Amino acid sequence: MNKPVVLGVVMDPIADITYKKDTTLALLLAARKRGWQLKYMELGDLHLRQGKAWARMADLDVFADPDGWFRLGEAELAPLAELDVLLMRKDPPFDHAFLTSTWLLEAAEQEGVLVVNKPQSLRDCNEKLFAQQFPQCCPPTLVASRSELIREFHREHQDIILKPLDGMGGMGVFRVTAEGMNLGAIIEQLTDNGQRQIMVQKYLPEIVHGDTRILVINGEPVPYGLARIPMAGETRGNLAAGGSGVARELTDRDYWLVSQVAPALKEKGLIFVGLDVIGDYLTEINVTSPTCVRELDQQCGLDIGGQLMAHLAERLGRG
Repeated sequence: MNKPVVLGVVMDPIADITYKKDTTLALLLAARKRGWQLKYMELGDLHLRQGKAWARMADLDVFADPDGWFRLGEAELAPLAELDVLLMRKDPPFDHAFLTSTWLLEAAEQEGVLVVNKPQSLRDCNEKLFAQQFPQCCPPTLVASRSELIREFHREHQDIILKPLDGMGGMGVFRVTAEGMNLGAIIEQLTDNGQRQIMVQKYLPEIVHGDTRILVINGEPVPYGLARIPMAGETRGNLAAGGSGVARELTDRDYWLVSQVAPALKEKGLIFVGLDVIGDYLTEINVTSPTCVRELDQQCGLDIGGQLMAHLAERLGRG
């Protein structure tokens, strides 16, 4: 009888997640459904001993129960090489601790662990800048720290969005319309008075119909995306910023956008990612901890976690 696959997860504290929305829980439930053994870690549990990756990890069981969705065993020190696959699901910000963890996870990868997503690519692929490798897919965009460049971009496009390069959930996102109200103060704040690069994009009025998250597994899109529609008075569609999520079928343009980025995703070992699309344009490629699985599963009768686990089992030769 084959031994069960041992899947580890690095995530934010599981006790603090939102049961009905958390994608990591959906993935873990899918793994458990396959009879896989689960190991739980948080970022600070990772460490290196004589060049080998270790962690303080606990046996984990998960349940489809909003009143009690997990049970943890006693945490013990063990080499990460004991795992077959490891899901890196720590949310941004991409700070020094996150960066260091990618080096530790790379050591585990070198010992034969399948790390999802590939640690080097987590380092290399900033979620906003990575999309700029596909300019044919993106709206007019500037990345800069100098005020005069940003002001020139505003004069050209009149209505713009400014955002930090390392945020998530719509944090720190500003819209400045033609009159330029508060543009100087926003530039000062976001760039730390010219010391930090930020992203500036032409405002896309199609945002009123939603910022659509398209989930991609090994280069293949889930056929439905979640349009995150801004609440009244907002320009941000992020669910964390109060947006509402409505599933919709992918369009021909959506499939074309995926086709443009899919070869690079596969080449870089980015197995599970989320593309953000407004209207006809790609705005971000989420590689750290893409979300929206729960909403799409519920609204469309999908099993996205099951699809991902089936792919991982195939990669492990355990399909």
